[in-house]
Amino acid sequence: MKRRFIMLLISIFGFTSAIGAETKGLTQKEQEVVRISAFTASGDLENLKISLNDGLDAGLTVNEIKEILVHTYAYCGFPRSLNGIGVFMNVLSEREEKGIKDEVGRDITPIPSDRNSIEFGTEVQTKLAGAPVQGGMYDFAPAVDEFLKGHLFGDLFGRDVIDFKTREIVTIAALGNMTGVNPQLAAHFNLGMNAGLTKEQINGIIDVFDKKIGKNQGKNAREIFDSVLKSR
Repeated sequence: MKRRFIMLLISIFGFTSAIGAETKGLTQKEQEVVRISAFTASGDLENLKISLNDGLDAGLTVNEIKEILVHTYAYCGFPRSLNGIGVFMNVLSEREEKGIKDEVGRDITPIPSDRNSIEFGTEVQTKLAGAPVQGGMYDFAPAVDEFLKGHLFGDLFGRDVIDFKTREIVTIAALGNMTGVNPQLAAHFNLGMNAGLTKEQINGIIDVFDKKIGKNQGKNAREIFDSVLKSR
């Protein structure tokens, strides 16, 4: 009887801990989003292939992963995004040959033909930044401001296969595995929290870096995030 009672307590506390890990940190799917984005950005195609398989096994749909790989191009460029898409195509072919049927998932909702990308993107950017984004850089190079508002926040963020929060996980993970982009990483820690990422979830992203990507990247991201939290 005593042994049964002890086992019951273990099961209750174990279940509670599992729920806490799921809600406060990252889900398994979100952890795989971090790895896929980070390895795409660094061009580590060998580890990308592993993370793509793990992502599918964790429940990410084919269209979600395609959207993740497309989104990364805004930060690491077309060459690495295209390389990532090529690896993903091979992964899907190999899995199909093994008889694995992956869920395709839904496609994007058609974007309204009358949507003005710059106006929509300005609204999205302002919402994520918490205030209208302006400054000397955008006065000096107004084309950059137009492309950021119209294409990045208007066209890319306007695609609804993955939500804003997931797009910020993708962005933080990509920037976190690149060098020389700490100002942008800091900015997206802020944007990520404005999009709904909790402090625990961002720490979860950094934990994935520590355990799966690289200690140096994890250390750098943690230092940047600590400075962002102090400034907020």
